Amino acid sequence: MTDFSYQLYSSRNFPPLEKILAILQKNGYAQVEGYGGVYTDAAATRAALDAYGLTMASGHFSIDLLEKEPNKVLDIAGTLGLKVIYCPHLAADERPATASGWSDFGKRLEAANATYSDAGYIFGWHNHDFEFKALPDGSIPQKLILDAAPSISWEADIAWVIRGGADPFQWIKDYGSRITAVHVKDIAPAGENTNEDGWSDVGYGTVDWKALFAALKGTPVQYFVMEHDNPADDERFARRSIATVKAF
Repeated sequence: MTDFSYQLYSSRNFPPLEKILAILQKNGYAQVEGYGGVYTDAAATRAALDAYGLTMASGHFSIDLLEKEPNKVLDIAGTLGLKVIYCPHLAADERPATASGWSDFGKRLEAANATYSDAGYIFGWHNHDFEFKALPDGSIPQKLILDAAPSISWEADIAWVIRGGADPFQWIKDYGSRITAVHVKDIAPAGENTNEDGWSDVGYGTVDWKALFAALKGTPVQYFVMEHDNPADDERFARRSIATVKAF
């Protein structure tokens, strides 16, 4: 089992950064995953991480930044000591409506991979739910993306796979060889945690994480990243979630 990581986006509403880093250190996290909000002053973020004995192994960067400002991405990644770079999202108004459009997007990711892999980074795509919604012709955007970008890795956000109506075990079986990181988060029972957008702390929802960890053992996954998109209490989420997965 690799060291557990934490997506700092989960604590975006609970500044300052040093507060959550102290919580993560106390609860046994070794790593964090970055997002745009912590890149503004990368040197200061790195200093804070160093002060709490944490590393930032992976980070999320928008497709616009990845394509238009690769030198900026590489500068941030180098300052923070990243090993893996993920493209995390595609805005609703930019999402293709056709299979060929999604394949073209995959080709854009494949081109980006050439840039970042040449610089020594693993590069990949991080999913949400929309990639698993079938197009009118029955094709699945996530499959189109990965098939059109054979060199990229996949950061599998399992809870979003489930919310997209797909079977995560089947996706692990079919594309597990591409998985280098996993977002570990949980879905609350129907009607619960509405103030947290229906998410829950890991181990307190409906996702069978024990079975998923077993299924992921045969993949090259290196990073298990705790995430909650909208926790009411980030300390509670961080503490209870790592306790759950450490018990497996």
